Amino acid sequence: MTTWTDPSADRPISLTAPSGIDRAAHHRLDEAWLAAAWSHPTTRCFVVSGGQVLIDETADGRTELVMTPSFEAPLTEAHRYFLGNDEDGVSYFALQKDSLPGRMDQSARPAGLREAGALLSARDVGLMVHAVGLENWQRTHRFCSRCGERTVIAAAGHIRRCQACGAEHYPRTDPAVIMAVTDEDDRVLLGRQVHWPEGRFSTLAGFVEPGESIEQSVRREVHEEVGISVGQVEYVASQPWPFPSSLMLGFMARATSTEIEVDGDEIHEARWFSRDELRAAFESGEVLPPYGISIAARLIELWYGKPLPIRSAA
Repeated sequence: MTTWTDPSADRPISLTAPSGIDRAAHHRLDEAWLAAAWSHPTTRCFVVSGGQVLIDETADGRTELVMTPSFEAPLTEAHRYFLGNDEDGVSYFALQKDSLPGRMDQSARPAGLREAGALLSARDVGLMVHAVGLENWQRTHRFCSRCGERTVIAAAGHIRRCQACGAEHYPRTDPAVIMAVTDEDDRVLLGRQVHWPEGRFSTLAGFVEPGESIEQSVRREVHEEVGISVGQVEYVASQPWPFPSSLMLGFMARATSTEIEVDGDEIHEARWFSRDELRAAFESGEVLPPYGISIAARLIELWYGKPLPIRSAA
């Protein structure tokens, strides 16, 4: 496998920009340090519930996470997750609750990562990605997979420990591949999933299966979904994708066949596009671009050679 040179690498992919947060993992088992950090007046925290947080607009037009000092936080001793420190020494925690708290000013609103990821600062996005990933894992892994007993939270939210058999369980991340496939005529292959609206096209993607390499996964997924054979596979970049617990591994892939045969289960429609065809389809509204925060748009841009066009105003 080779690595594709990304000329736009200085423009971070959504959810991956440097957050300025040191996760400080060495503190997670230090209960005395965690207690002192939690009680410090500069410490900030926010609530995460069902993959959502509260966001708010500031007077100068920015969007930010709604955070409070720890001493104003709702009570939740067990579900308090240490996320790290910034360069000024401020500690950040996420609090898992069954619902988001209300706001007296009524201006804050709940948002998931698909919305907030495109609005928040790199610091806030980094904190939210970390918190959402931990929350999902905590909610779905309450029992020991070895003996079936209930587990308890440890390491400031980063371990679940079974007190019956001693097993330790760590947050799960599922590797998934996402790929822009091109052919010998330098066209790109885009597909529409069965549950997407008419006109919504994007790159193909799928999960890595047990016992296969990521290159094998790229080739298998493309062949299963659209019947196209793939040869060369080049790695581009990765992206955390906590929907609910994936890491997206992005690739450029070269097709060795061009006859499309969609599976009908995951992919409803697939088409080859030249650059001129894709530009015209985007500008007319015939084709809708990938969702904003996905690495899919970056992969298509790498092939296209510049930012994707948008639909012209009527």
